[in-house]
Amino acid sequence: MGSSVRELAGATPATRDRYVDLLRVGSLGAVVLGHWLMAAVTPDGVGNLLAVVPALQPLTWLLQVMPVFFFVGGFSHALSYRSLLRKRPEGSEDSVYSAFLRARLQRLLRPTMVFVLVWGAAALLVQLLGGGGGLTGVTLRMVTQPLWFIGIYLAMVAFTPPLLTLHERYGWGAFAGLAGAAVAVDVLRFAAGVPYVEFLNFAFVWLAVHQLGFLRADGRIRLRRAALLAGGGLIAATALVALGPYPLSMVGMPGEKVSNMAPPTLALLAHGLWLVGAVELLRAPAARLLERPRIWRTVVAANGVAMTAFLWHLTAMFGVYGALLALDVDLPEPASAAWWTQVPLRLALAAALTAALVAAFRTFERPAASAPVQGHGPLAALGATLCLLGVLGLSMVGFGGLLDGRTALLIAIPVSAPAAVAMTLGGWLLVERAGRGTP
Repeated sequence: MGSSVRELAGATPATRDRYVDLLRVGSLGAVVLGHWLMAAVTPDGVGNLLAVVPALQPLTWLLQVMPVFFFVGGFSHALSYRSLLRKRPEGSEDSVYSAFLRARLQRLLRPTMVFVLVWGAAALLVQLLGGGGGLTGVTLRMVTQPLWFIGIYLAMVAFTPPLLTLHERYGWGAFAGLAGAAVAVDVLRFAAGVPYVEFLNFAFVWLAVHQLGFLRADGRIRLRRAALLAGGGLIAATALVALGPYPLSMVGMPGEKVSNMAPPTLALLAHGLWLVGAVELLRAPAARLLERPRIWRTVVAANGVAMTAFLWHLTAMFGVYGALLALDVDLPEPASAAWWTQVPLRLALAAALTAALVAAFRTFERPAASAPVQGHGPLAALGATLCLLGVLGLSMVGFGGLLDGRTALLIAIPVSAPAAVAMTLGGWLLVERAGRGTP
């Protein structure tokens, strides 16, 4: 692996934007660290440290960095789709779409499908043997929760071509339209009390952040605009939290009436704006740092396993807590002095177990050979839709109650874990067939 990373790093084109790779790895790493730190596990159950110590909730304004990942996604998707358009045969935009979907989703869905199938088999075995209570049951229910991010990312990939067309025609106006729609949704939600309208912001908020990535790809977020985004976003987020119905935490909290995350709110969009502006202000010094060979090799190595580590990090965390309970190690009261003293050990053990899981499953994240620009667009769109619904459904229902028919509500439709797995697997196979030009 070392020589491969060295070769990849050495072959990096001079035109590559290394800072984007750093942001991708850094944002996923921050999410993993945040999850490990927020888990307040005791023999009686699993809580949230931010609920135990509300004074720590401002930290979510630094650790809730998913907007940065989606921003980077918009940048990468714009470059990838335009590259395929340049290579296409005349009159073959339908084929470009399916090839784009397959290329962008392959490294995402292959490790995801392995995660889903391995955990599905393990959950089935545990429940056939009569297990599934205590921490095991909590793990089966919660280990799939990060898959919501995969579902949102799938939607971003699927909508890239039409949204990129809007961007090329209207520029900042396309972003403003999505942001304005997010404002309208929250007005209808909080001022008019319109039911269910808030779920539209799963699209408007995240796609607005994604649209900023298109603007970056065209060089339209320079220093002055980055400063305006950072300052304006921070002021807006602060005002919305201080004066509006929005909570302080930028992640979901147990029992809260309003969450900034699920569904996303205008406050989260403002938070995303200030984060995007802040990371763009750091671009120049970070780029100079990434010119150092050792640092760049580290980023290249981390990028090669980032998605695998993200998928398995909760597995590692619950594995550590399960081992501590099995060994009768005392789990102190969350946020107590003894609890904080134990944090470095728990983090080190979770990191070590995550590294072992990455070593076992990293091969599924390796990119396959590139396919020619051909395919079947409608089939690819259907596959992406099924994958989107499947992984979102699984993130909500989990693997607990696999044999009991337990369901969760997904867009007003009850979805069980077996149905979610079937949709995800079926959608992935359709995307693969469409990318090979099979109708």
